[in-house]
Amino acid sequence: MATTRTTTTHAPAHARAHAVHDAPHHEHGTMDIVEHERTFDGFVRFMTWSAVLTILVLIFLALTNA
Repeated sequence: MATTRTTTTHAPAHARAHAVHDAPHHEHGTMDIVEHERTFDGFVRFMTWSAVLTILVLIFLALTNA
């Protein structure tokens, strides 16, 4: 004899309050990304200067036999 078991899962109240279907609809291409682009440009600039500085320090150490 086989028995079947039905399981009912209830999400906690905070999960129901923040359900995806309650979120405002986002249309692709409508988000303002100016701040994101400025941050990314700053990050790339910082990493470029960090790499250049590291290479210069390594060259200096090689020339001074450190």
